[in-house]
Amino acid sequence: MKTHFFNVIGISYQNADTSTRGKFNLNLENSQKLIKHSLKIGIDSLVVNSTCNRVEIYSSSQDFNLLTELFCKYSNGSIKDFKKYGYIIKGEDAVKHIFKVGTGLDSQILGDFEIIAQLNNSFLRSKRLGAVNSSFERLFNMVKHASKRIKNETKISSGATSVSYAAVRYILDNVDDLKSKKILLFGAGKIGRNTCENLVKHTSNKHITLINRSEDKAKLVAGKFEVLVENISNLKSQILNSDILIVATSANTPTIKKDMVSKSKSLIILDLSVPKNVEEKLDEYENVDLLDIDYLSKVTNETLENRKTFIPDAELIIDEIIEDFYLWVESRKFAPTVNALKVKLKKIQEQKISLLKKKTSSFNDDSVKEVSEHLIQKITNQVANHLRDSDDFEEELESIKTIFQLDHNDY
Repeated sequence: MKTHFFNVIGISYQNADTSTRGKFNLNLENSQKLIKHSLKIGIDSLVVNSTCNRVEIYSSSQDFNLLTELFCKYSNGSIKDFKKYGYIIKGEDAVKHIFKVGTGLDSQILGDFEIIAQLNNSFLRSKRLGAVNSSFERLFNMVKHASKRIKNETKISSGATSVSYAAVRYILDNVDDLKSKKILLFGAGKIGRNTCENLVKHTSNKHITLINRSEDKAKLVAGKFEVLVENISNLKSQILNSDILIVATSANTPTIKKDMVSKSKSLIILDLSVPKNVEEKLDEYENVDLLDIDYLSKVTNETLENRKTFIPDAELIIDEIIEDFYLWVESRKFAPTVNALKVKLKKIQEQKISLLKKKTSSFNDDSVKEVSEHLIQKITNQVANHLRDSDDFEEELESIKTIFQLDHNDY
């Protein structure tokens, strides 16, 4: 089966490190610009999904040079880097790929179901801009359906495992006398909130401070987890006073600079941001341990090993739903012909009933109409099933058009 309407270009954790992925990051503004540009040049469907682990463009276009140019135009990536680290996936392989992405099978941490919400938000953004056709909409909805079934029918998402948990797990495994350490969390977005929750839940530390550009947002998160809040104007002094710094901001350039950190006091910095939000030169300080999201995502434990056992169950569900999707794609090819046949049969029905009414004054058309409606439905269903199962689909379709004398006026 050929599926030309869906293709993927992208860059991910599998072949590019955090710094490289950061160059190709597409924020909300640039994503929208890229989508609008694609519509202007005739691409009818395009969705941009940019996360910390991958940046992907799903498109109906097969002009991969053009898509790559758009990707690089609206990010800080280069054609040279894309050719080295990027990938292009076409047709059926692309369909299988998005199912694996959307169900967490292709996530940096297996079974991470946060991706489906991100994917859905990306789809809805394109839909609002008029950049998805009916096939795209059906496909993305079926990916959501697959994700829901896998979450409900398997245990592939069981156990506490995420980037935020991996960060906390690292601290638990590598920091002595943790209860006495001062922890500073910078950023109160989704990853920041999750990290804050995991810190409170797993460390029993009473010296956690939260800073965010929006102090009100920080207070909202802090109130829920009972941690301290400091104004961003005190960021440097708080860093100098901390033993552990966790950065979960979403800036396009580093928010933690070299001159904000002591050259003598020991400090662990965990950068959970993509692009990196901690200046990489800080790694030159002997007293600083700087770890990024790629390192933390390698934290493997019993939970991840257990999840792997459920991969075959998840793949069976994906295969089943992909088959349903392709049945829908095939039915769309012959739906206009089947509908035209139904319209033609209904015209014959109306003409015959009208003739019988003229011949018999006491003629009751309700019962005849009920029987004929049933026959019409039966005939069109049989035709549809025959076309769906046919090995010579195009030839069979033309035969039906000829037999029932269907022309363009019937469509």
